[in-house]
Amino acid sequence: MPPHLQKEARLRALPSPPLSEARRSAKLAALHARLSLSPRLPVETLARCLVDGTADPNPDFSNTSLSTLGRDLYRYYTAEAIICRYPRLPTAVVFAAMNAYVGPNTLTQITKEWGVELVAEPGGEVDPGYLQCKREDSMLVRQRSKKKSSDSPGATLKESLPRIVGLNPPTPARQSWSRGVSSMTVQDDEFGGSTEGNGQSLKTAAAATTVEDACARFVQAVMGAVYLHRGKQAAKTFFKEHILSRHLDIGKMFEFKEPTRDLTRLCAREGLDSPVARILSETGRLSRHPVFIVGVFADREKLGEGTGSSLNEARVRAAVGALKGWYLYSPLDAMVPSEAEGPHAKQWKPGLIDIGEFIC
Repeated sequence: MPPHLQKEARLRALPSPPLSEARRSAKLAALHARLSLSPRLPVETLARCLVDGTADPNPDFSNTSLSTLGRDLYRYYTAEAIICRYPRLPTAVVFAAMNAYVGPNTLTQITKEWGVELVAEPGGEVDPGYLQCKREDSMLVRQRSKKKSSDSPGATLKESLPRIVGLNPPTPARQSWSRGVSSMTVQDDEFGGSTEGNGQSLKTAAAATTVEDACARFVQAVMGAVYLHRGKQAAKTFFKEHILSRHLDIGKMFEFKEPTRDLTRLCAREGLDSPVARILSETGRLSRHPVFIVGVFADREKLGEGTGSSLNEARVRAAVGALKGWYLYSPLDAMVPSEAEGPHAKQWKPGLIDIGEFIC
C-alpha cells in the first residue's frame, strides 16, 4: 500500500484528528488569530476545544474537562456582574439575564460569529479547524425541544415575574411541592431551568448531542483553555470582550400582571405613603387619539411617569416605570468579588445587599 494511503487509513481509524495535524490546519490558525489568542495558548489546545466528547470518548483528547472549567468560570463571572450591578433584581430576572449572556442559544450564536463550522461526521481525517461532534437524530431533537419548552427559563420567567415571586404549577415528577424561586435556586440549573430528564447515563450522554450543546461546550472550552494557559486576568478580559460586551436590555425582561398593587406593597414595605396617580398633562381628550401623561407620587416624590391613550393605561405604565426604577437601581461604584483577587487586587468595597423580593 502506498505511504499516503497508509496514512489516510491510520487517520480514518482515529475518532478525532491527531494533535500533529493542528499545525497544518489553516482554519485553526485563522481561528486562533481571529480570537486574538496569545501565542502561549498553542493551536493544539484550540484543536482540542473543537473536539466534543461525543466525537472522541477519551477525555485526554476531547474538550470535556476544558468545557467544565469554562462553564464554571462563565457562571461565576456572569453572576457576579449581574448581581453586583443590579443588586435589587428579582431572582427570576437574574436567571433570565444569565441565560441571555451565557445560555446555549447565545453560545451557539457566538460560535457562528467566530466563523466555526461543524463537520458532517467526525473522524481522524477531518481538518482540525472544524467543530466535531456526533449529532442526534432529528426526531429526538424535536421531541426534546418540545419537552424543554415548558421548562425553559423563558417559560419560568413569564410565570414567575407577574408577581415577582410566583409559584409555577408543579410538574408531574414534582406533584408533592410547588416550583418557585427557591426551588429554582436549589434544585434547577444555573439558568433556572428544570433539570428533570438530565439524569442520563454516561454511555447515553456520550452517544450523540445537539448542535446547540456542542457549540456551547466549545465556547466554554475556549474559556477554560484561556484560563489555564494565560491565567485569571486574561480569562476575565476574554469574558468581558466576548460576553459582557454584548448589549442586554434587562428592563425588557420584566412582566407585571398587577403593577399598581405591586407598587403599593413595595411602598408599604419601605415605609412610604401609598402611591397616588396624578395627571401631569393631557391633550386631545375629546379627540380620537387622546394622550395622557400620568405620574405616580409617594411622599411628594415622583416615583414614575407613564403615557397612554387612556388614564388607566397611563397609570399602569407609570406604576411599571416606578417598579423598574426600583429594581434596576445600579450603584455607581459597583465592584465585583473577582476584582479583589490576585496580585494586583483592588481594595474590596462591599456592595449593596438588598432586603430581598417582596411576596405579593
